[in-house]
Amino acid sequence: MKKSIQLFRSGISIVDTAWGGFYQGGTYLLVGEKKSGKTLLSLQYAVETAKSKQVCLYFTNARPKDLMIHAASIDIDLEDYINQNLIIVVRVANPTETTEFKSRDEFLSDYLNDIISVINQYNPAKIIFDELTPYVEYENLNTLRDAYGAMVESIEDLGITSLLILREPAAQSSKMIFNVLNAYATGIIHLHKSEDFESQQPGIIEITPNIGHTEGKFKANYFIEPYKGITTDFKITKRATKENIFPEITEITPGNKGELNTPKYLVPNIYNINDFKLIVNNQIALYKTTGQLFTILSLKLNSQKNTSSNITFDQLSNAVKLAANVKDKICTIDDKIYVLITKSDEKIVDEFINKVHTTFNGSTTSMVSYIILKINDSLNSVDDIFKEFDRETSRVQVSQR
Repeated sequence: MKKSIQLFRSGISIVDTAWGGFYQGGTYLLVGEKKSGKTLLSLQYAVETAKSKQVCLYFTNARPKDLMIHAASIDIDLEDYINQNLIIVVRVANPTETTEFKSRDEFLSDYLNDIISVINQYNPAKIIFDELTPYVEYENLNTLRDAYGAMVESIEDLGITSLLILREPAAQSSKMIFNVLNAYATGIIHLHKSEDFESQQPGIIEITPNIGHTEGKFKANYFIEPYKGITTDFKITKRATKENIFPEITEITPGNKGELNTPKYLVPNIYNINDFKLIVNNQIALYKTTGQLFTILSLKLNSQKNTSSNITFDQLSNAVKLAANVKDKICTIDDKIYVLITKSDEKIVDEFINKVHTTFNGSTTSMVSYIILKINDSLNSVDDIFKEFDRETSRVQVSQR
């Protein structure tokens, strides 16, 4: 039976603006250095949950009183929410070596199992674990994968949304552990701010989707402000006029010179082949779960003998960038340009192609070949899609205008 997948406000401004919030039942990682603002951001998430009269279970090794003082610095009355049983603080001890178990990995696995027991006791809508790093420092990555994967799946099966906080991985072993956790994440929020920086100096907040959130990867400056919390300079460039339609958004980037009249805001999202394949696979997973259709368009220059009327590949690439919507995803592979259009409406695809022609005053009639592929049940991965493009290249859906 299919369940309705919903987005809800997270209390994290860039997430709510760019993605529309978190997915109900998703698992999100919040990563950053010490004193980068991870706890403050998690408190904003907890309060957003409490404001909607839902229960947030907050795991921490800090004293509840210390957490209340931390919250007060950004004008959050944590004690009031605790007294209402809307935010439940569960203090956990740091894992230490013990002779009770045969190995440290067994000891850590017992901790992860205990998390599920506590969750079942309180039945929350959301959970926060600040921070999870000491409890996932396994020696055997396969054991970590089994234990952590079982925990995440148990939580997600309950429809609970998780925000799991981690230290910035530095050592190679920490990076390998992070890769295991990342494999189960719906998305990642990354805070880049060294503890050596003055608190008044901005950091960089970056959000990266692993599945869903096809709006993509974004970043902005963020600030830790007394009595306000974490704020960003992430901006909306154009507001949606219809309910449940995502706004067009701006990615803040330092001093872009741009080229060939590229707009000041980032339109569209340009991806390398690996990131593009990941996004397409995520879009396929979303289609399999929700039935949300999408289209992929391939463009290629045809060989022309008359060099005086030729257009270059760079000119075609720029025309595609100018024609694309902010939600479209673009990737160049060899001599082809692929565009993921998150809609299946033929009018939208036609409008895109017409915009490309308009850039060249309609002179690309015989110069560009187009292949249009709509998602269907026979396509299970991005590799299936590229194979289909290879088959279609020589026979169907080639439109020359």
